[in-house]
Amino acid sequence: MSGVGEPVTDTHLHLWDVDRLDYPWLSGATAAGTGRRLDRTHDVAEAAREVPATRSVMVQADCRDEQALDEVVWVSEQAGAGRALGVDLVGVVAFAPVEQPGLARHLDALAEQPLVVGIRRLLQGQPAALLASDELVAGLRLLGERGLTFDVCVTADQLDAGADLVARVPGTRCVLDHLGKPPLAEPARRDAWRAALARLAAQPQVVCKLSGLAAEAAPGVPLAEQAPWYLQQALELFGPDRCVVGSDWPVSASTGWTEWLELVDDALAGTSPQERTAVLTGTAARIYRWER
Repeated sequence: MSGVGEPVTDTHLHLWDVDRLDYPWLSGATAAGTGRRLDRTHDVAEAAREVPATRSVMVQADCRDEQALDEVVWVSEQAGAGRALGVDLVGVVAFAPVEQPGLARHLDALAEQPLVVGIRRLLQGQPAALLASDELVAGLRLLGERGLTFDVCVTADQLDAGADLVARVPGTRCVLDHLGKPPLAEPARRDAWRAALARLAAQPQVVCKLSGLAAEAAPGVPLAEQAPWYLQQALELFGPDRCVVGSDWPVSASTGWTEWLELVDDALAGTSPQERTAVLTGTAARIYRWER
C-alpha cells in the first residue's frame, strides 16, 4: 500500500476545506511544478487515493489564526471518515500562537482534542526578530512542558536563526520541515545550506522531515536528478533515527507518493533494516507519541 512494501508513516499531509475555513495563502496558489490549483478542498477521500500511507500526520494548513481550533475539529471529523477508506490519521500538528500571551489558554483548548500531537506556527518569511525573541522561546518551552512537538518551518536562509532558536529550547522536541527548504534551484548555495543544517543536526532534540523538495526544485529538471544529494546530506547529518518521511501533499503533488518513497528508499541504500524502519515509521511514532 505504501509503495515500498512495508509500513510508512506520512508525517506531512495537508488537508483543507475552502468552504468551511479561510486560507488566504491559497488564492491563486498551485501545486509545485504542476499548475494544479490548490484553492479547492483537499479532503481525506482524495488523500486516500493519492497518498496511501500506512499512517498519516496532518499538519496545519495555515487557515486564519482565529479558525485554528475549528481546523482541528474538522480534521478530527476527517479522521473518522478516513477509517472507512483505509486512512489511519494518527495525529494533527495544529497551529498555536506560540509567541502570544494567550498561548496557555489555546493549548488548554487543544488538549481537549486527542489527535493533537504537536504545534506549527509558520516561521518562514518572518522577521529575524521573531525567531530571536524571548516571547517565542518562552512559548516553545511551554510546548515542551506540555509534551508537544514544534514543527520548525523555515527557509534555507533562516536555518542559522532556526539553529540559534532550538538551541535555546533543549527540552522541546523540534521537527524541521522539508529539510529546511534547501536551494535546489540554486545549487551554488547548497554548501551554505549544509553548514546551517549541520548546526541544527547538532541539537539532539531536532528531527528532520524528508519532505517538500518538489516545491524547491528547479523547473524542467526531474526531481530524481536534484533531490538525492540533499536527502543523503540530511541522512548523514541527522542519522536515520532522527529522520522521518513526509509527502507534503498536495503542495508537492508533482512528485507522486510512490516516486517520493522511491527517492527516499534510494537514499537509504546501505542502511540496516532497523535504520530503514526508523525513517519510514519508527521515528515518527517516537516523536509524535501515538500508540497503535
